Amino acid sequence: MQSQKTYSSYFIILLILLVFSALLNISLGSVSIPINEVISGLFGGETSKESWHYILIDYRLPKAITAILAGGGLAVSGLLMQTLFRNPLAGPFVLGLSSGASLGVAILILGAGAFGGFISGFLLNQWSLVIASALGSFLVLLAVMVVSFKIKDTMAILIIGLMFGSVTAAVVGVLSYFSNAEQLQQYIFWSFGSLGNQSWNGVLILGICAVIGLALSFFSSKSLNALLLGENYAKSMGLHIKKTTFVVILATSILAGSITAFVGPIAFVGLAVPHLVRQFFTTSNHLVLIPAVLLCGSILMLVCDTLAQLPFSEYTLPINAITSLVGAPVVIWLLVRKRKLLF
Repeated sequence: MQSQKTYSSYFIILLILLVFSALLNISLGSVSIPINEVISGLFGGETSKESWHYILIDYRLPKAITAILAGGGLAVSGLLMQTLFRNPLAGPFVLGLSSGASLGVAILILGAGAFGGFISGFLLNQWSLVIASALGSFLVLLAVMVVSFKIKDTMAILIIGLMFGSVTAAVVGVLSYFSNAEQLQQYIFWSFGSLGNQSWNGVLILGICAVIGLALSFFSSKSLNALLLGENYAKSMGLHIKKTTFVVILATSILAGSITAFVGPIAFVGLAVPHLVRQFFTTSNHLVLIPAVLLCGSILMLVCDTLAQLPFSEYTLPINAITSLVGAPVVIWLLVRKRKLLF
């Protein structure tokens, strides 16, 4: 086991990497801004060019904060699901939340296509997509919550969540089949995920949701530690299994649901980051794992977003593709090197 001093050193390194990744993310893009100008602009100073200040404050800073919130939130929700279901392949979307969000957006895009001109343009804007996605996730969440109160077996909840995901995915498939090319293109672009074009109001709402979800996660730390020892042992310690399951599912839903609503479905991060963290933090204490996963998820998302925006180029790649292309080989290499999956 590693000492508390070692953990402190790891956290200091992660905080330094987070700050460096954020500055690099804000600095690079189609317009490269020197880091000293970035620091000056972020702390209220003047930049050499007026356009740089606009780019920093109104576009890149909200995008960097969104990346931190999305990466950290998805990573923590993935950790919660892997612990609750004792399944290393569980991720933040195993409850069908992503599919529910996709269904909400698919219904909106297809429905908007039935109207013309002004009404269609009014329906298809950023906030309408956020609301539709959030409603879809919320409806699936309600269904999963009802099931969690009626069924004691957590594995049964996992299977039912996957079934909800399959049903909503099937409905999305039917809607896509009857959609025209323009509607399909709009839906596919949303499914690629995007951290950009976030207003400060959107960042504020996402931040509030993330704080609530993370607070519930930290509140559940001791219960999660007990669950790792088995449900029977946890019950003997006085743990209320149904209450713990409810709180963990609620925390995951708030984190994954709100993130999907604002940035779209982003794969890999929630599944892989907990495994990456366990390779270095050889502990099962969630009071250590949750902040470590939060920091690593934020760093990974910032790095992936920096690569996705193709520095010094006007093109931007889908963040969904970059998270998998960058992260998957790293996880495979670590697991092969360790020769076992820590869990």
